Amino acid sequence: MSVKKQFTVCLENKPGELAKICSALKRAKVNILAISVADSSDNCLVRLVPNNAARARGALSKIGLCASSRDVVAVPLPNKPGALGEVSARLSKAKINIDYAYGSVCGECDEAVCFLAVSDARKASRLLNC
Repeated sequence: MSVKKQFTVCLENKPGELAKICSALKRAKVNILAISVADSSDNCLVRLVPNNAARARGALSKIGLCASSRDVVAVPLPNKPGALGEVSARLSKAKINIDYAYGSVCGECDEAVCFLAVSDARKASRLLNC
């Protein structure tokens, strides 16, 4: 994978809010490659990586949502103990900070994908050959 565009939207923490985003993206034929939702009592922060950033921005805008964006690095990892530790050590050695990360693996697949929000996405992508 590579450097991807991530959108962040603040939503009211109530039923149906995430569904509105998902429906808008579906209508725009945008696939969600990754998503993270962090909640508090009143609001939640939705971070998502779409397959088409321009269409995603338009779809979110069309339903009245203002989304901030930033580059994240999509890092394929072997599904084995220590894989993320090796990547984070390489980034640390290169003085690249990891602000936050989220990822997943499907069942017993051999590969996982981790999305890293880092201080220098382009440099991290080159370093990790993403």
